Amino acid sequence: MEFNIIKSLTNEYTHECASTRKLLERVPMDKLSWKPHEKSMTLEQLATHVAEIPEWVPITLEQPELDFSKGGYKPKSVATTEDLLKIHDDCVAAALQSIQNTSAEILVNETWTMRNGETIYFTMPKIAVLRSFTFNHIYHHRGQLTVYLRLLGVPVPGMYGPTADEQGM
Repeated sequence: MEFNIIKSLTNEYTHECASTRKLLERVPMDKLSWKPHEKSMTLEQLATHVAEIPEWVPITLEQPELDFSKGGYKPKSVATTEDLLKIHDDCVAAALQSIQNTSAEILVNETWTMRNGETIYFTMPKIAVLRSFTFNHIYHHRGQLTVYLRLLGVPVPGMYGPTADEQGM
């Protein structure tokens, strides 16, 4: 049986994005300006960041670099759960399409660079960027979002099994 990296990445990402969506469904829209600490993002900033991180997959797979000095990024704003889920669902669909349209050769043989003008933050093979910068980045911020929800008294959904809020299941 031959290992198919594209199928493996697609399966993992599909599963993880479904878990992310369950979490985003619980974001209380009446608390969007809340943040746990003065240095923290607001709930809206964090939730929209989590929702839009999947758009980094096509940027990683279809472009050779991301140069922040070229600007263009505008943070998204949401007012409803539907707005938040639409951002996530649209970004996930584009991400999955991009993964399915790539090849193992591109993942392994092509590099990707993150920079701000002349300052290079890193250059790595696209597979490493895909796993660390795009996949793991979601998991990191998703963990933060679970803490925000817990502090706000919102039941946290299970992603890898039941949470303390789901023990009666």
